[in-house]
Amino acid sequence: MTKNKIQKISRISSLLLALFVLVSCNNNVVYREYHAFEENQWYAKDKAVFELDINDTQSLNTISLMVRHADGYMFSNIYLFVTTTYPDGNVKTDTMEVMLASSKGEWQGDGAGDIFDLKVPIKKNVRFPLSGHYKFEFTQAMQADPLPLIMDFGFEIKKSTAN
Repeated sequence: MTKNKIQKISRISSLLLALFVLVSCNNNVVYREYHAFEENQWYAKDKAVFELDINDTQSLNTISLMVRHADGYMFSNIYLFVTTTYPDGNVKTDTMEVMLASSKGEWQGDGAGDIFDLKVPIKKNVRFPLSGHYKFEFTQAMQADPLPLIMDFGFEIKKSTAN
């Protein structure tokens, strides 16, 4: 074999290994999506909507929210209105609080420069009661409107790895 062929095979093998690792790490993710806000401002009228079809009603799942915000965000939390529409048409609305900073004022999650990413599990070991189309709508419920320095809001459903 020539040196070029060996290098080519080595590059392809490395690429395949990297792809395999990426796919293996995410094989439990059922759904993950982000909603980006224009000019990094979340207006109360701007709903983050996530729609998906669920067919597996047996597996346990962890539902998480992801918030990407700037260091200058003026609050330690964010209040949300959550509306869930079930496949049978039933609608449930709830209010929740997501803490972005500790009681000492330190941002939670991962930071890079002045940007912070926080992933918060909000429900663990959940089974979806019905098979079909679900719709999850999130509206910011803070007094500030628009809510500045919120860049992205994400929603993730991942199969639970432990009971």
